[in-house]
Amino acid sequence: MIITNSKQAVPLALVRRSLESYGIRPGPAQAEAIQLYVSLLLQWNQKLNLTSLRDPAEILQRHFGECMFAASAVPISGGRLADVGSGAGFPGLALKIACPELEVVLVEANVKKSAFLLEVVRSLNVDGVEVVRSRMEDLSVRAGFAGFVSARAVGNFDRILRWARKALSGEGQVLLWLGAADAEEVSSRHGWGWREPIEIPGSHRRVLLIGRPSPS
Repeated sequence: MIITNSKQAVPLALVRRSLESYGIRPGPAQAEAIQLYVSLLLQWNQKLNLTSLRDPAEILQRHFGECMFAASAVPISGGRLADVGSGAGFPGLALKIACPELEVVLVEANVKKSAFLLEVVRSLNVDGVEVVRSRMEDLSVRAGFAGFVSARAVGNFDRILRWARKALSGEGQVLLWLGAADAEEVSSRHGWGWREPIEIPGSHRRVLLIGRPSPS
């Protein structure tokens, strides 16, 4: 059982209630992992700007709900996901909680944010997660490195798509969390096949955009 600091702990009932509208019903171990993750995020956020959100319910909805929602849209339960610009671990580490069999590589250049990610991985005692302190461009990868590449609120989509094309397997997919206007612009990129943007429940014009490289 995961033990949390009682002064920082978010009620498990709030965890479950906040995720319901995203179609997420975490099991006991998943709910406790999310509870501890939120507590660590709130604690570290006092000294390190990991998120602008301060309300636990908003953190659960905006970070965990919106990220874990992707598991219902993409068959992402297994394989390897490379999450670029992970920040505080969203979406990569949230998806790992939702899909325990998923291997996750968290790519984050910032030293302090990388330290936070390592602390969360250690505290949650999860296997199959690697934290790589590096800029995406400096991380050399082979074709087929990942079945999925994810990015959320990082911008510079051309740069991400170039790297994803190198990293993805033949049937691999890129998952982008972005605004509806950006999604329209990104989905016009040549060399990619895009699904229709998927509206994220409860969001204000934020969508999930999923694509795969077109054959050369």
